[in-house]
Amino acid sequence: MGFCRLIIYLPTTDPNVECTPYTYPPVSQAANQFPSIWTLATILPNDTAAQNLYNSIQGQIPDISPKGTQPESLAGDFSDYSYPSDDPDCWWTSSTCDTPKTAGIPSDITTVPEPDTLGYGFDDGPNCSHNVFYDFLQSKDQTATMFYIGSNVMSYPLEAQRAIADGHQVCVHTWSHQYMTAMTNEEAFAELYYSEISMEMMKLVIGVTPTCWRPPYGDVDDRIRAIAQAMGLQTIVWQYDSSDWLGDPTTTNENYQDLINAAMNGTFNGVGTIILTHELTNFTMSEAIMWYSNLTSVFKHLVPVGVALNITKPYTEDGYTLPTFAQYVNGTHTATIAGSASGTNSSNSTSTASHRPSSTSTEGRNSAQILPINSVGWLVVTAVLVGGAFSV
Repeated sequence: MGFCRLIIYLPTTDPNVECTPYTYPPVSQAANQFPSIWTLATILPNDTAAQNLYNSIQGQIPDISPKGTQPESLAGDFSDYSYPSDDPDCWWTSSTCDTPKTAGIPSDITTVPEPDTLGYGFDDGPNCSHNVFYDFLQSKDQTATMFYIGSNVMSYPLEAQRAIADGHQVCVHTWSHQYMTAMTNEEAFAELYYSEISMEMMKLVIGVTPTCWRPPYGDVDDRIRAIAQAMGLQTIVWQYDSSDWLGDPTTTNENYQDLINAAMNGTFNGVGTIILTHELTNFTMSEAIMWYSNLTSVFKHLVPVGVALNITKPYTEDGYTLPTFAQYVNGTHTATIAGSASGTNSSNSTSTASHRPSSTSTEGRNSAQILPINSVGWLVVTAVLVGGAFSV
């Protein structure tokens, strides 16, 4: 026996309405399985799955101490920390090092291999008032890589679901957006785990588990890279910083213009680049809209980072496939859906949806599923099940 709750979610563009707090049952019912929002994550008591996974990767973590002294270091104050000038840990915050010095750890992604291409993405979402911005991207048939904070996903789950519905690639941006190298091994693990793995917020809300992440402030060293790698996450940083997060129009506009000038001068004729921009505020999203046509006039292609890297399987689950770079630039901006999003294929059928994932089946758990309606809304189906399966 079971029942389902059908929610018709039609996005509004009034920020006062968009940002009204709401309760989403799958999240509220699982709240005790996650850290409190905006607090430094640690492995929760009695979370044996998390503890077992952490124990299994400890042998892969280099013997590198946390940087600085908490709590100041969690906010980026390393003034009391003496660090060698030769940068033995490849600490990005110290030297912008992106090629690890510890064997076996892949380099950070700072550029994209495709010429005259911009790896397009936005940090710090989902923003509760992002509908105007997402509508704009949709109107341009433009998708991007969205680096989502776990605490934001917990607060605004329906907004997070829109990213998948619109065909964006979603990556992890930690649980509480603090400086990762200041954390202990267990804290750094938990910041990623509760955003991404097992009973994670991403899987609970959007139905998929990302395979990429971006360290807040770019703060990463070989210890943190190793933890992320052991958890199946590729580290993506950037080459150009818009500094839009400062909220200063002069600085942001100058930085956008510097990128455009570099493109015009042929800097990216051989290898493309990645710019750091944000979904953080109305200002950062407005700047993205304002500069969009300038970017498309100097770059041949604006694509999600995963597309530029030809990563067609962006999540650990089967059934969701991003287009290749060649497909994307030739106009195929579609996600291919096959079977289920549970890691196994429950059906042999396949379909394509322009920036719209198909629904999935679920058994024995709460699950959020998305069905397209039209360009202004989608269905969110919440199945509450007791010993049975529900599919749509």
